Amino acid sequence: MNYTLHQLQVFLKITQTKSITKAAEQLHLTQPAVSIQLRNLQDQFEIPLTEVVGRQLYITEFGEEIAVAAENIINEVYNINYKTLAFKGVLTGKLKISVVSTGKYVMPYFLSDFTNNNKGIALEMDVTNKLKVIKALKNNEVDFALVSTLPSGIDVESELLLTNKLYLVANHTHALPTLNKVKESLAYSSLIYREDGSATRIAMENYLSKQGIQAKLKLQLTSNEAVKQAVIAGLGLSIMPLIGLKNELESGVIQIIPSKGLPVVTNWTLIWLKGKKMSPAANAYLNFIRNEKEKIKRDNFSWIDSF
Repeated sequence: MNYTLHQLQVFLKITQTKSITKAAEQLHLTQPAVSIQLRNLQDQFEIPLTEVVGRQLYITEFGEEIAVAAENIINEVYNINYKTLAFKGVLTGKLKISVVSTGKYVMPYFLSDFTNNNKGIALEMDVTNKLKVIKALKNNEVDFALVSTLPSGIDVESELLLTNKLYLVANHTHALPTLNKVKESLAYSSLIYREDGSATRIAMENYLSKQGIQAKLKLQLTSNEAVKQAVIAGLGLSIMPLIGLKNELESGVIQIIPSKGLPVVTNWTLIWLKGKKMSPAANAYLNFIRNEKEKIKRDNFSWIDSF
């Protein structure tokens, strides 16, 4: 056998995503590069690791066993690196964070200085929908989660990071209704929603319900980026978090429609399971957040106060 650590890392990611395309995206490689690594690894085994049925990639039973072994090997290599750094007095370990999709505009700013100053920390950040974030937290698969509304039915501790404001927005060509005509305008406009379970979707539905507005036309999309592009293109109006609109507001391609009852105000909050025994890496990160969050807000998010 002459397989490499890189081949095992690529194959493990393929087994996790069940897709060469998704594996390539997450590994920041091209699809051909991932396919080549998979083929080179497969060439060393007489039994297939994967099979394609239709257009769907499946992992064989043998492939699943190799994936388990690959994960163990990769973890042991990480442990060797951690132990080497620990002997040098460097903080080591993994820091696992799950982030709701819109939180991608927030979380990197609260991580960059910490990870840059602690090279022995391996960061794993998963950006996904709220339901998967809460599931990962409940299952104790992550150290922290970033949410805009606190979950129910789960005991957590929390650290508030940043105010989250949601506004009604349209593209730059949309005629602004007067304040007392917004309700009437919304009733006959195409409204663009996030998917079910999204905190942004819930906030939008709650607002419309309180205003007694029943949408006539609806478009549902699965990410704030998709909603934003649909608004820019003039497909409709939406209620969106301000945090992801800075460039579009500054360039004038999106405008805020002043509306009664808006903005909806929530908070970007870092949460973790109550009573969780934190690793040294997680504990160090929490101390960093408590000491540095005000500076991070001043340096990166002061623009929010102007809205």
